[in-house]
Amino acid sequence: MTKAIWNGVVLAESEDTVVLEGNHYFPADSLKREYTSFSNHRSSSDKGQAQYLSLFVNGELNPDAVWFYPEPSESAAAIKGRYAFWKGVQIVEG
Repeated sequence: MTKAIWNGVVLAESEDTVVLEGNHYFPADSLKREYTSFSNHRSSSDKGQAQYLSLFVNGELNPDAVWFYPEPSESAAAIKGRYAFWKGVQIVEG
C-alpha cells in the first residue's frame, strides 16, 4: 500500500500507483477530495498540460501540491486520470 501524507493526514492510498519519472500517480478514486481545492495553475511538459489542485489540511494551505494530466500525451497514457504530489507531501510505501 502506498500513501500520500501531508500535515498528518493521508491524502491518498492505493496498491495501484503508476510510477513515472520517480513520481507515484494515484488512481482518482483514492484521492480524498475533501482536502483538495481549486487551483488555476497549469504547466506543460512532454507529458502534456498538467493541471493542479491545492491542499487544505488542518487549517494549512499547500498551493498547487497535487497535479494531474487530463489529456496526457501518448507516451504518458498510463497516468491519465491519476494524481501525483509534491511540495512536502510524503510518499510512503509498504
